[in-house]
Amino acid sequence: MKNKIIGIIPARMAASRFPGKPLKLINGMPMLMHVYLRAKLYKGWDKLSIAGCDKEILNFCKKKNIEYVSTSRRHKRCLDRVFEATKKISKIKYRIKNNDIVVCVQGDEPMLRPNMINAVIKEIKSNKKAGSIVLAMTINDKKQFNDPNIVKIIHNQKNEVLYTSRSPIPYCKEFNSKIKAKRIYGIFAFRYGFLKKFNSTKESFLEKVESCDSNRICDNYGGQFIAKYPFKTSFSVDCLKDLKTVQRFMIKDKIFKKYSRKVY
Repeated sequence: MKNKIIGIIPARMAASRFPGKPLKLINGMPMLMHVYLRAKLYKGWDKLSIAGCDKEILNFCKKKNIEYVSTSRRHKRCLDRVFEATKKISKIKYRIKNNDIVVCVQGDEPMLRPNMINAVIKEIKSNKKAGSIVLAMTINDKKQFNDPNIVKIIHNQKNEVLYTSRSPIPYCKEFNSKIKAKRIYGIFAFRYGFLKKFNSTKESFLEKVESCDSNRICDNYGGQFIAKYPFKTSFSVDCLKDLKTVQRFMIKDKIFKKYSRKVY
């Protein structure tokens, strides 16, 4: 039987580093709309929804006829919000089974590519030991390597995630490509049963210190692996400076040209 593929885009207005960022405009379009339209270009979804806790985002979704799942304001990090949204969909719409795939597409990735979603889904289907897959993009310059807003990944030879950090890791005296540094790109695939396990596990020490959900998995039981992805010109938005960078590069982006032609 085919596994369902459920996409959840978590978003909240109270982001500590950049309040209100989901609805900030990028070339005339709210960032959250960019994320939704680009994620929608992946054709394998059984369902794609936005999950949040703010009236502004609810009203935006109603206006644009986008499915919205209301979630608690208490969530500190995105994956707990994704679990709550998936659980609600399972209760209200149709039953989601433990082997069905839940994909978190973070709401601050306005330059994501549909084949990134395909990469994490392909990997979780082929890796029977994986409860979760995170997209790991190659870091190609020193500035990215040292940026604390970019979470770096350390993994073993089996591609299982060992640790994630905002510090520049692995250590090197001078940044170069030989250290094979990688960063988390905000797309995660979970088997629903593993996502339940994650949600029932208490927030871990390293998760709090690094402000990264993946360390809850590393700290407790493992089972998260990477899907390797080469560097592409694609920037996450953590602060106003990032937004301006995305605006500059988005104009030349081929995927943006596909959906920007539609009436918004």
